[in-house]
Amino acid sequence: METKKYKILIVDDEADILEFVGYNLKKEGFTVYTAVNGIEAIKKAKEHHPHLILMDVMMPEMDGIETCEKIKEMPGLKNSIIAFLTARGEDYSQIAGFDAGADDYITKPIKPKVLISRIKALLKRYRNDEPENNDAPVSIIEKGNLKIDTEKFMIYKEDKEIVLPRKEFALLLLLVSKPQKVFTRDEIFTKVWGNDIIVGDRTIDVHIRKLREKIGDDLIQTVKGVGYKFVIEESEHGE
Repeated sequence: METKKYKILIVDDEADILEFVGYNLKKEGFTVYTAVNGIEAIKKAKEHHPHLILMDVMMPEMDGIETCEKIKEMPGLKNSIIAFLTARGEDYSQIAGFDAGADDYITKPIKPKVLISRIKALLKRYRNDEPENNDAPVSIIEKGNLKIDTEKFMIYKEDKEIVLPRKEFALLLLLVSKPQKVFTRDEIFTKVWGNDIIVGDRTIDVHIRKLREKIGDDLIQTVKGVGYKFVIEESEHGE
């Protein structure tokens, strides 16, 4: 991977973490920016448009969860990958992070080689996270009352615009690519997160729940013990 073109923003209120992580990323050829709190992170993100943001959860002035939410709401930054780099390993903290739109969760301390490997895997997703899960060559996909613009990464339901974080968008694309097909949890992990990304068991459930909140509970069906499928009402097939 050519690392020189990738910009990474590290956000942490501990100077030694900024120095340690920044040193190892610069050594790999990444362009590195740093911030010590959420407010500064938003300012730096707007200024530099990083490809990836490594961010602590517990910070003064504005914590990582709120910062992530605000960054994901900004059109110019919606494609930036956000990974929480934190010592907090509690399940509820990870769920809160994914709810906010985070792409991954990295627990510290972490060995430099492992951190670099995780970052490169995430950036590979940035590079390849085009609508590869969609079998149709067109940029507009219409399923029932949903319209999906794969070039602009936008969703419309009955002409109402819906903004989705990149992983929710990729998950929806996968499911609508083959309506009625049951995608197993392993398939979803591999095609949406990639084999190199390590995420918790509840990650898919959180993203499915968030999708249902935005597009409707009736469009994504749970197949217990197997996975999920996208369903379309029979009346819609004839339209």
